Amino acid sequence: MKIYTLHKKQNIPISIEEAWKFLSDPKNLKKITPEYMGFDIVSGADKEMYPGQIIEYIVKPVLGIPNKWVTEITHVVENKFFVDEQRFGPYALWHHKHFLKEIPGGVEMEDLIHYKVPFGVIGQLVNPILVRPKLEEIFEFRKKKLVELFGEF
Repeated sequence: MKIYTLHKKQNIPISIEEAWKFLSDPKNLKKITPEYMGFDIVSGADKEMYPGQIIEYIVKPVLGIPNKWVTEITHVVENKFFVDEQRFGPYALWHHKHFLKEIPGGVEMEDLIHYKVPFGVIGQLVNPILVRPKLEEIFEFRKKKLVELFGEF
């Protein structure tokens, strides 16, 4: 069983409170996800983030084929971090930690994702060709969108 790690950091020139307000609101995920992903929230994003929150999405990452993705917010420490874990969806494992840290002039955002692709050895062969590049592309889009929304650090 191969577990992969994706680790990203980005600094943005806003207060920790503003960063938390934006990043902890599941409705904002659509704003920082490429349009071709067809990302839509089905349910669960109507309250402020809390541990145990279940959020259902539809995503279309490959060939416009809709996939249901269900995540649970498992940990929340306001203005510091939250964790979402996939309960149902395209990955065999998805554990995503979002950290915020106040730094001079803004906030450092850090994403640490541990994921496992489905389909055993076949999934492991597909990861470097399809899955990993797609994740890199999504996070690059997210980085550019956050600069567009909040400015360059």
